[in-house]
Amino acid sequence: MKTSPSWLEAVLFDEKGLIPAIAQDAHTGTILMVAWMNADALQETVATGRAVYWSRSRNRLWRKGEESGHVQQVHETRLDCDGDVILLKVTQQGGIACHTGRESCFFRRLDDTSGETAWSAVDPVLKDPDLIYK
Repeated sequence: MKTSPSWLEAVLFDEKGLIPAIAQDAHTGTILMVAWMNADALQETVATGRAVYWSRSRNRLWRKGEESGHVQQVHETRLDCDGDVILLKVTQQGGIACHTGRESCFFRRLDDTSGETAWSAVDPVLKDPDLIYK
């Protein structure tokens, strides 16, 4: 039987055994993405220094960059004051965190143009996703 490290006891996972995880660029402070982790993903991330998440759509561990090559090297792992959100300070290999080929998943901004409020894509595509995911 595998035992959990004592530091893991401070982490408050939800009823599905998950906790939101924010990936932030360690150098610029840019929020790159938000994903989910379970206890195994968090422990592997801490053990390897590489971001590992829980993919709800695949229902399995997702090692960031396993398909794209855009690995996240973790420099620091933080837990918020309530114990229910993880912050990973990372170096994003290749400069692309989003499956759309952008630096960040947060590339849409809510704008009010001529009295109409709408989402606008404000960050460029750095690489065509069809070239990333073959």
